[in-house]
Amino acid sequence: MRTLGVIPARLGSTRLPRKVLLDVAGRPMIEWVWRAAKSSGQMDDVVVATDSDEVRQVCAERGIPAVMTSAECASGSDRVCEVARQIQAEIYVNIQGDEPLLTPEHFAPLLGLFARSEVRVGTVAVPCPAEDVANPNAVKVVFARDGRALYFSRSTIPFDRDGAGGVAWRKHLGLYAYRRDALESFARLEPSPLELAERLEQLRMLENGIDLYVGLAEGDTIGVDTEADRRRVEEILLRRV
Repeated sequence: MRTLGVIPARLGSTRLPRKVLLDVAGRPMIEWVWRAAKSSGQMDDVVVATDSDEVRQVCAERGIPAVMTSAECASGSDRVCEVARQIQAEIYVNIQGDEPLLTPEHFAPLLGLFARSEVRVGTVAVPCPAEDVANPNAVKVVFARDGRALYFSRSTIPFDRDGAGGVAWRKHLGLYAYRRDALESFARLEPSPLELAERLEQLRMLENGIDLYVGLAEGDTIGVDTEADRRRVEEILLRRV
C-alpha cells in the first residue's frame, strides 16, 4: 500500500506565533519533524502541506517537499485531505508539525495497525508520565481490548476513584493514519459537540461512528505550544546530537 506522510504547517498559531519555523537547536521545528518521519522508513514519501509561501520557501531551501493548500482548512486533517486530492496513496499519515521529539519508533506501531483489514483510522499512544495525568494539555485515551479507542479527553481518564493504583494511563500523540476513504469521510463531517468542547478533532470521528484504533509506542514527546516548551525540547535535542 502506498503510504504518504503529510505534515500540516501553518504560520497562524495563536499561543506561539510562527512556531513551525521557530529555531530549535539550529533547525526550523518543521525540519526536525520531517527528518523523524522520513527516517522511519515507514512511508513512501513525506511532504509538508502549507498555505504559506514562507513555509514553502524554507522547505525548498532544505530539500523538503511541500504542497500548497488553501488557507480555509479548519484542521490539520482537512489540510491532509486537500493533499490527498493532489497526490494518490492508499494510506495518509497526519503528522503534527509541532512535535519535534518524534522518533522513527513512533511510526511503526501506527502503520502496523493496517495489517488488519478492519482498521480505517489509526493513532498512537504512549505511557503517560505521572506529571501529565492531570495535565489538560496532555490528552489521555482509553481503548478496548482490540485497540479500538473508546474516548479521548483532556481530563484524567480513567479516573481511579478509590486510589487503588494499577491504572495504566495512556497519553495520546498527534499522529493519525487514514485509509483514503476514511479521510474523505472525515473531511465531509461538520465539527461535533464533543470536539468543540474538548478541542479535539478525533472526537468528531468517534461521534460519527468512525472507529479509531490505537497503536502502542514507547517514548514520550513534547508538543511545542509555548516558549518554555521550545526551550525544553531544544535541550533534549541538543543532548541527542
